[in-house]
Amino acid sequence: MQIGPEQPGDIDAIRALTTEAFATARHSSGSEAAIVDGLRAAGALTLSLVAVAGDGTDAALLGHVAVSPVTIDGADRGWFGLGPVSVRPGRQRGGIGSALIREGLRRLRESGAGGCVLLGDPAYYGRFGFAADPALVLEGVPPEYFMRLAFGGDVPAGSVRYHAAFDVG
Repeated sequence: MQIGPEQPGDIDAIRALTTEAFATARHSSGSEAAIVDGLRAAGALTLSLVAVAGDGTDAALLGHVAVSPVTIDGADRGWFGLGPVSVRPGRQRGGIGSALIREGLRRLRESGAGGCVLLGDPAYYGRFGFAADPALVLEGVPPEYFMRLAFGGDVPAGSVRYHAAFDVG
């Protein structure tokens, strides 16, 4: 498996994979593929990484992770939101999502980002260092499912807002 930036030819496959990956997810709004498309169209897809098996015409898209900027109390603080993370059904729970998340976080750190937030299962995302922080709030969600990972420096406090592309759900 290789992980790298999405290529123009990956867009339709990412859309199909994301739709398929979230089709039976309990907490899915069914809008995850539209969110990724909206972020891309707005130029707000900071990172779009794909996991691919094989190469050339035999390449198979196994997973995708999106990373986009967030604001905190309306200001750009150099923080980003991780997600959606999609892995092909039948290949889930095999380390593909973890590899995509680790690579995304590595690239964010190297770019000088202040940190990353996400909405997800604490039992899963805790392994990457994410933890709930009552000082950072995402309105309308249980606080234990909204987590942050600081990359160093001061951790901002306030209300987090994802890009408007997330409003489709």
